[in-house]
Amino acid sequence: MTTPSDWPHRLREHQGTLLAFIGFVVMFAVYAANHPAGLTANVATTAANKGVLLAIVAMAQTLVVLTSGIDLSVGMVLVLANCLASHLVVGTPLQTALGVAGVLLAGCACGALNGLIVIVGRLQPIVTTIATGSAFFGLALALRRVPGGDVNGDLAEALTGQLPGGIPAALALLLALVLAVWLPYRRSVIGRAAAAVGSSELAAYMSGVPVQRAKFVAYLLSGLLASVAGLFVTCITWSGEASSANGSTYTLYSIAAVVLGGVSLFGGSGSAVGAVFGALMFRTIGDLLFVFNLEPLWQPLFQGVVLFAAICLGALRLLKLRNRLDLYG
Repeated sequence: MTTPSDWPHRLREHQGTLLAFIGFVVMFAVYAANHPAGLTANVATTAANKGVLLAIVAMAQTLVVLTSGIDLSVGMVLVLANCLASHLVVGTPLQTALGVAGVLLAGCACGALNGLIVIVGRLQPIVTTIATGSAFFGLALALRRVPGGDVNGDLAEALTGQLPGGIPAALALLLALVLAVWLPYRRSVIGRAAAAVGSSELAAYMSGVPVQRAKFVAYLLSGLLASVAGLFVTCITWSGEASSANGSTYTLYSIAAVVLGGVSLFGGSGSAVGAVFGALMFRTIGDLLFVFNLEPLWQPLFQGVVLFAAICLGALRLLKLRNRLDLYG
């Protein structure tokens, strides 16, 4: 039970998430107020589809970053899942269900491979995931030499359309992932172990924390979420494409969303919910630039400045601490 004395601690623990939420709400309000068509159901659905896609990839990245690692293959797992889904997620409802299961299992396999190489091979996560990302892209290219394929129309409409009342279905998917994946993970022994590993792996090991298991599960779930994002791409585009540019873009944008969401790149601190709002905020920044007719050539520069400012703020917070465990004190 939460007591009044616990609130300062909880506010410090979740301040990154709260700031990302407030930033997103303010930016989206400005976007909706200045959109030529106003906040219609179609405008909200289009914005939700783009934002939720990045939010899912950001969740995948967060799980690894919390262990003081980084996954530079999430974008390529997305691309591989997209290409695989364009082959498998078709036909009857049973065939579609089996295809979805196959895509998700492939994502888990990619994440498990990353985890095993990092844990057993003792290689740096950044080196490991660059190498495996290239391999995953090669598999995607073998599956889809040219863009094409299809997806079950009912599934695509269910995930990218609208619920009764004009509510974007993508938001329901995002909420389901948070409730089914993030919250149980965060409250589990492994989830707490992952945060401890990110804060200090040596201290976690000396305290009897299952370090290797925590890392493996983080990479496994990262691959699973990245494959969900790839499946969602297929439902949006109704096709598969082995695009290196898309994979690299979503990888970089996922790191941006993690930073904007208040997750420490040093590990041990932050929340996937914060990364979700960071992703929604990052996407809204791009939409705002479009609404205010900023020249396209200037948009990457503006987004880069925003990201750099967020990184500086996060680093400044850590520099003020003598011990990273003070983040929880």
